[in-house]
Amino acid sequence: MRVAAIYDIHANLPALEAVLQDIRQAGVDQVVVGGDVLPGPMPNETMACLLNLDVPMQFIQGNGDRVVLAQMRGTESSEVPEQFREGVRWVAGQLHPEHERLLAGWPKTCRVEIRGLGEALFCHATPRNDTEMFTRLTREDRLLPVFEGLNVPVVVCGHTHMQFDRMIGRTRVLNAGSVGMPYGEPGAYWLLLGPDIQLRHTPYDLAKAAGRIRDTKYPQAHQFAAGNVLRPPSEEKSLEAFSRVELK
Repeated sequence: MRVAAIYDIHANLPALEAVLQDIRQAGVDQVVVGGDVLPGPMPNETMACLLNLDVPMQFIQGNGDRVVLAQMRGTESSEVPEQFREGVRWVAGQLHPEHERLLAGWPKTCRVEIRGLGEALFCHATPRNDTEMFTRLTREDRLLPVFEGLNVPVVVCGHTHMQFDRMIGRTRVLNAGSVGMPYGEPGAYWLLLGPDIQLRHTPYDLAKAAGRIRDTKYPQAHQFAAGNVLRPPSEEKSLEAFSRVELK
């Protein structure tokens, strides 16, 4: 079993298309979509792209998917900062009724047996929560209570949009990075698992992608194109920001 893990797409269709081209060339047996397909500038197109893949798929729900689902059901989530709520409303309004059923059915975690690695647990942020923050620099003693007792050798997460590969106790913990909203060098990040572990980075035509995104009616289209595609936040600044809100 060879598995591709793609996380935090945030409806950046051009980035997803580039990653899927690499995934096809890698000959994977399964794709795990690790949450936060949404929100973002091209929601319907991104959902259609994923749902029409001819590779076995597993989806898990991220906090972004969850707040979009709540909005579709008429509830505005207080956890979304005010400046991003218009975007969540717009995405919820673009989606079709069948998307509500799909989003609601995505579990919080899944487990996959991977050749050469054993059983891997996939979650969005941590195995117990879809919003908890930690990075490659977070102290191990803060993380041991979260990862002890899972009885798996590998955990795959996302949420903070920065790849890493670290040990927490006896558990190898991987962050897949972000397909659509990376922090660090521009491009799309994902994982290839089995029989080894590959932290992958897929470059794509950033200028063309930014133009496609700006042509959408997404309320933050221009900000997304500039700040998430062309010039993402640096890893250094992102690590500093997350250090103030990470697990204590």
